[in-house]
Amino acid sequence: MGDDELAELRRRRLEQLQRQQAEQGAMEEEIERQKHLDAQIQLILKQVLEPQARERLNTIKLTRPEFARAIEQQLVVLAQSGRIRERLTDEQLKALLQQIIPGKRDFTIKRK
Repeated sequence: MGDDELAELRRRRLEQLQRQQAEQGAMEEEIERQKHLDAQIQLILKQVLEPQARERLNTIKLTRPEFARAIEQQLVVLAQSGRIRERLTDEQLKALLQQIIPGKRDFTIKRK
């Protein structure tokens, strides 16, 4: 292996390490940004939901995380637009959830 080949291999390896380091830095930055956004969402939810309603939302988050995330986003939008003037109680949150969740279908099986 000649000196030129060795220098080329070192240069390629150095470029590869620099790319990996840049990607890792961007990844960490994205994670930090997401944590900050989640903290802001939780702060807004604490302001617009009473403790029982927040507990219900956390329970929903355990069983249906995507659905709970969508509800959280809707509540944040409503709060930021000024459509929520006072803290939502558990009963009000239940009513809101019933409006959002599509109606359940009842099936009856008749035997002959």
